[in-house]
Amino acid sequence: MAYRDAMRDTGREVAIHRGRILVASVAVLAAVATLLYRYYDLQIVSYQQFLTQSERNRVRLEALAPTRGLIYDRKGRLLASNEPSQSLAVVVERAGSLPALFERLDALVGLEDDELERFQERRRRSRPYDAVPLKLRLTDQEVAVIGVHRHTLPGVTIEAQLTRAYPEGNLLAHVVGYVGRINQQEANRIEAEAYRGTYHIGKVGLEKRYEQVLLGQVGNQNIEANAHGRVLRVLDREPPAPGANLDLFLDLELQRVAYEALGEQRGAVVALDPRNGGVLALVSKPGFDGNLFVNGISSARYAALRDSPDTPLLNRTVQGQYPPGSTVKPMLALAGLELGLITPETTVPDPGWYSIPGDSRRYRDWILRIRGTGHAPEVDMRMAIAESCDVYYYDLARLMGIDTLAEGLAPYGFGATTGIDVTSEQPGILPNRDWKRRKLGQPWYPGETLSVGIGQGYMLATPLQLANAAMILANRGVAYRPSVVSRVAGQPVPRDPLRVVEASPEHWSAVVAAMMDVVHHPSGTAAAISRDLPYTIAGKTGTSQVIGIAQDAVYDEEAIDARHRNHGWFMAFAPVDRPKIAIAVLAENGGGSSAAYPVARKVMDAWLAENRDG
Repeated sequence: MAYRDAMRDTGREVAIHRGRILVASVAVLAAVATLLYRYYDLQIVSYQQFLTQSERNRVRLEALAPTRGLIYDRKGRLLASNEPSQSLAVVVERAGSLPALFERLDALVGLEDDELERFQERRRRSRPYDAVPLKLRLTDQEVAVIGVHRHTLPGVTIEAQLTRAYPEGNLLAHVVGYVGRINQQEANRIEAEAYRGTYHIGKVGLEKRYEQVLLGQVGNQNIEANAHGRVLRVLDREPPAPGANLDLFLDLELQRVAYEALGEQRGAVVALDPRNGGVLALVSKPGFDGNLFVNGISSARYAALRDSPDTPLLNRTVQGQYPPGSTVKPMLALAGLELGLITPETTVPDPGWYSIPGDSRRYRDWILRIRGTGHAPEVDMRMAIAESCDVYYYDLARLMGIDTLAEGLAPYGFGATTGIDVTSEQPGILPNRDWKRRKLGQPWYPGETLSVGIGQGYMLATPLQLANAAMILANRGVAYRPSVVSRVAGQPVPRDPLRVVEASPEHWSAVVAAMMDVVHHPSGTAAAISRDLPYTIAGKTGTSQVIGIAQDAVYDEEAIDARHRNHGWFMAFAPVDRPKIAIAVLAENGGGSSAAYPVARKVMDAWLAENRDG
């Protein structure tokens, strides 16, 4: 035993033991120090940061989307409304794994690829802890399914909202327009704060033109929520300001009459109130349903609309540009009278064709293929308008020259936008020498002047421009800027005259009398609509070529493809003594004016029957 004790190094063992105690004590002290430092950092140094994060988890600021302004027709009938709907939204910061959440939601309610793409776009524009919409317009069944499985869907909320709706569908899509989801290009240019809580913006038509007044102002509220994101109470609230309502000059029933009067015919109808320039009807056919675009149209449906040969997305009233044909003849006659180039009694020989002195080429009158000769041996201005004599206007155009001719038509609004309050209006073309030199780099030829003299050649006009010209004729020169909207937020839109086209009373009377013969004289080109007519109409028919016909060829409508047939026009105003409506009708590829003026008669009948004393 003594030997064993002698072999032990007691001092060394004590040293080792003490060393171990020291190391353990240092480690414990270091851990305590670290713990104390961390406690100090959390409670003192980072107190405000963590307090803010805690408050964010408990209290958050939510945007309150404003109610979009409504759109009414002239009689208070609703054209654009807001309907309640529910959407599925996700608070990303509380959702955990988004791929896992999306997989779960897809199994429950189904998610489309474009919904996921739009979610990511909205997420990039949202603030932290904002609920980002994922699936819009949930059905009642989908709401119920999500409610049952809510405990397994972190960060998912169901939000009530108002969605834009268009009760009349195809009838008003081109004029009222539609809203759609904000795309990236729009997001880059809009003020982000003004659209917080709002995911739609006006795309076309009145919805786009009056976006700023329809939108309203966003509100805010501070809410207290539990750890699962469920709202416990509202702490304070600044309500949103609703958008302003629009009241239109447009009459819903007249719009319906015009739309139905076109039947299966592609075309356009524009009806104006000549007393103030208010748009009574603005129809482009075929149309489309604006409701399809509100929450995102499918690729297949959009492709069908975009690629249709009938071009339903084209607003023919303001975007369609066509040769106006003989509808320009009353305005040219007025210009010729004012310039002293003709008088109402001036006559021109009409063998059915015309040749420029020194040129053997014959420019045919449309009547030649029907009668084999002209309208009469001698044609005066009144007959030239009533029977639409091309030879008379070939001669007048030659006397005027293209630059003077263009100057005579410009005051009626040709070659320029009217300034109407819908989107995408096109100016048409009112050609002259300078225009051709700038656009084509070519000189002007005399034969081209003759073509413009009957509304052909390079000249193009929209149906709105023709209705605008009819309004100026109805007012004996007084022009208004066409307007669809009559009141914004209850305040009238100013309707002062825009300009006055000067002409002597005698010349106005002569041209209007000739336009009355178009309808009321047995040989007038629109005499077919005069039967049982209880009011007087001053009008002008027009036919414009879609494809060229060789000099010695004969136009055979049956042998020509339907989409290459002539366009038909009719522009008019009524009643002549106190005009209450000015109208232009385009029958696209209708073959001629006979496809247009019956439509105008139906529209004028409907309006004047209701406004006999107005």
